[in-house]
Amino acid sequence: MLKTKDLYDLSHTKAAPILENTEYPWEVLDKIKDFIIELGKTLPKDEYDEVSENVWIAKDAKIYPNNYIGAPAIIGHETEVRPGAFVRGSALVGDHCVVGNSTELKNVILFDNVQVPHYNYVGDSILGYKSHMGAGSITSNVKSDKLLVTVKCGDEKIETGRKKIGAMLGDRVEVGCNSVLNPGTVIGRDSNVYPTSCVRGTIPEKSIWKNNGKIVTKK
Repeated sequence: MLKTKDLYDLSHTKAAPILENTEYPWEVLDKIKDFIIELGKTLPKDEYDEVSENVWIAKDAKIYPNNYIGAPAIIGHETEVRPGAFVRGSALVGDHCVVGNSTELKNVILFDNVQVPHYNYVGDSILGYKSHMGAGSITSNVKSDKLLVTVKCGDEKIETGRKKIGAMLGDRVEVGCNSVLNPGTVIGRDSNVYPTSCVRGTIPEKSIWKNNGKIVTKK
């Protein structure tokens, strides 16, 4: 359940070409920047404006004032970027997304219909189709001891070789308000996280992470 094919429907992202041949989704984190730059050059000029060097925004996106969108970045069709958003760069944001007030993005892929609408930090992460992060929820992408991130699933441990990995959210994941997703967290499709949770490790698909860390299967 850690594998790309088990987490994502790749028909809902422009990042499919770099994700489809991976075993694990975090393998693409070092490729996002260059992929955006090359993809941006191919986007239809009647659909996207290159508003600054290597920043492409769909003509029908709604970009509110008082935000920052750094290069490279792609903002998809009918996506909203609200006041105070800080897109630091290397952000591939899909169609029909919401990047909310005081939300910060860095080195991320947001599939179509993703919502990070209020006070979120999303770094070195991939958020699947229709996933949603409640107000104040964040991805922590560096361990406190600064060691390399290990992804854990039961007794299985996968050494990533990376210092920075946030969270891999499968399609239709719901993260409750004010939750922290620790480095290397993987959440399976259609799962929920209770508000104010501190999540680490792996949550299977169609499950609920409760406040005490107990995981139950959805009925």
